[in-house]
Amino acid sequence: MTTACSVTLGVDTHKDLHVAVTLDQLGRRLGVATFGTDDAHHASLWAWASDFGPIGQAGVEGTGSFGYRLAQFLTSSGVQVFEVNRPNRVTRRRRGKSDPIDAEAAARAVLAGDATATPKRRTGPAGQLRALLVARRSAIKARTQTEQQLRSLILELHDQQRQQVDRRRIVDLTSACATLTGADGTSLALQALARRWQHLDQEVGDNDQHVTAIIRRVVPSLLARPGIGPVCAAQLLVTAGDNPDRLHSQAAFAALCGASPVEHSSGKTQRHRLNRGGDRAANSALWTIANNRLMHDPQTRAYRTPAWTTWCITLTAGCSTWRSATPSAWPTKAP
Repeated sequence: MTTACSVTLGVDTHKDLHVAVTLDQLGRRLGVATFGTDDAHHASLWAWASDFGPIGQAGVEGTGSFGYRLAQFLTSSGVQVFEVNRPNRVTRRRRGKSDPIDAEAAARAVLAGDATATPKRRTGPAGQLRALLVARRSAIKARTQTEQQLRSLILELHDQQRQQVDRRRIVDLTSACATLTGADGTSLALQALARRWQHLDQEVGDNDQHVTAIIRRVVPSLLARPGIGPVCAAQLLVTAGDNPDRLHSQAAFAALCGASPVEHSSGKTQRHRLNRGGDRAANSALWTIANNRLMHDPQTRAYRTPAWTTWCITLTAGCSTWRSATPSAWPTKAP
């Protein structure tokens, strides 16, 4: 009587096609196949891999982009899914580069225990906040570009017209330019740019209201902490994802945000350096929180002594944020 072997699945994901490789528990390749990226082909991939035996675990590249839907499909099917980084350059130079090779490397990383990261889920409030932040960043970028174009075109006006519209505050500047009545090209361009800036500014304001409403609904205690505004809070919650239980400690959250110390010792020298990895958007949010506390929070200002305490305050901000966003206070789905 033969016992079905446990299958390890590895997938190299792309926009239009996924390449899958299956290995047995001894690391022998069982099969390789290519599938589409829609739900029907995900089911076909599952059926194909199941023919070799029960699927015990899977390594998927790009679980935050092209492989997100596949990772969620496999997780809902009861498979333990691990996020796999691309192979290192030394291995790639030695073995070559192809989609089947990358898929097999993903499976072997799981089988060897090198891939241990749980994919981030964004089916709840964190996913909603992520989408809003994407729209907000593009609106702010376009608004900044529009302001720069406005201030540049004003320099081409005659002195009398320039005195009528030139203002230091951008709100006053756009209000003045929007009421221009000239029929020349410069005046028409200034009117269009002013109205565009006003529209984008309104879009950013509406976006901030939506972000604030979601945070107050799911983690209201986060905004009560000093120095944490809606945008920074949203970014940290997006980084944690809708399954923050995958982060087992404050140290894991600090490392994810790039705010943890990293061993940097050699010989008789024992020292640490700052973590240059992690989610840089989350690191920027922690830095903003730390600086806001240094400017406005008396307790934080009293703590400030040497120059390196900004990093300490950043790490402390990350720890306090972790306590406010514990799994018990962070629902998996928005009501």
